[in-house]
Amino acid sequence: MSNKNTILVDVIPPTMSKEISGLRLNELESLVKTYGGIAVTKVIQKKGMPDYKTYIGSGKLNEILEQNKLADKKSKANLLILNNILKPQQVYNLEEICKKDGIEVWDRIDLILKIFDKHAKSVEAKLQIELAAIRHMGPRIYGMGLELTRQGGGIGTRGLGETNLQIMKRHLRKKEQKIKEKLEHYDLVQENHRQQRRKKDLKTVSFVGYTNAGKSSLLKALTKKDVYIADKLFATLESSVGQLYLPKSEKITLLSDTIGFIQDLPPDLIKAFKSTLSEIIEADLLLHVIDISDPLYESKILVVEDILSELGISQKSKIYVFNKVDMVKDLNKENLRDHFSGFSPVFVSALNKEGFSDLVSLIEERITQLEKTEAL
Repeated sequence: MSNKNTILVDVIPPTMSKEISGLRLNELESLVKTYGGIAVTKVIQKKGMPDYKTYIGSGKLNEILEQNKLADKKSKANLLILNNILKPQQVYNLEEICKKDGIEVWDRIDLILKIFDKHAKSVEAKLQIELAAIRHMGPRIYGMGLELTRQGGGIGTRGLGETNLQIMKRHLRKKEQKIKEKLEHYDLVQENHRQQRRKKDLKTVSFVGYTNAGKSSLLKALTKKDVYIADKLFATLESSVGQLYLPKSEKITLLSDTIGFIQDLPPDLIKAFKSTLSEIIEADLLLHVIDISDPLYESKILVVEDILSELGISQKSKIYVFNKVDMVKDLNKENLRDHFSGFSPVFVSALNKEGFSDLVSLIEERITQLEKTEAL
């Protein structure tokens, strides 16, 4: 994202509080920083209903573009990102208006996909991102209207009179199918690994949580596994698995970390990462890691729980791990224990390893219960 000066726009309902709207925009800015961009302008637009044509509304859009024209060279933006999920035609309409000023337009999902693409290392992750991009961008291509409805019959096309739009649809369907077939191979490899673990009677525990909650830091601190850690959103895209020693039973359990969740992720995007999320789906126990220093931690718990529900695993055995307790003064643990009593809350700090013995004991207790249940 070299030299990408960015205008951030969040269209919110009039009832949303100033605090929540500010935190939403801060998260968008964090996403932009993660990708390498600079936010030069931040705009909050309150609307009861998003504008049918441009989502933001022509008046506010013109105001933003006029202000950008007056900005000095260093502060002039060449990218506009809306912190919302737009319809294909809305993005197309915005692009048509903004391109005159040399400004690209992305919605929230475009930005997330760009970050995914930048951080992906394995072939599997790159394929998953490509699949997610086709599912997100495909409808946008279909929504480009007259630009793609010209006749395309002739050399290189199959049917006389077939439109460019029809050719594009067919091309994307074929590409999606090929990617799915390649991902099935990785699914089989992962399933073989899981079968090997089951033969060795190794139980698996998987971290889940909102992005940047500290899952990778916990995995490294608990298992000495060498994993990439950064104070960035979506620093982890691929699964990492380490071994955790359970002292009472003198057994080993496997601890895995994978992609963090974030609000406003469409189901199609989650489905594209099903292969990576299989560690969570197949786990015996989930550790829901929560950044207790985050003012929005409660709403982020709900985001994670909603995604677990979409994956069909909301009823799986679960422990709430409140992380970063070192960053909170006067933390009322008793209140949190009462409020989340159904999820056996435990309080830890990945930084100074506070609460680790409590967490390991709780994991061992749950694993022992599972083994007893299976033995019946």
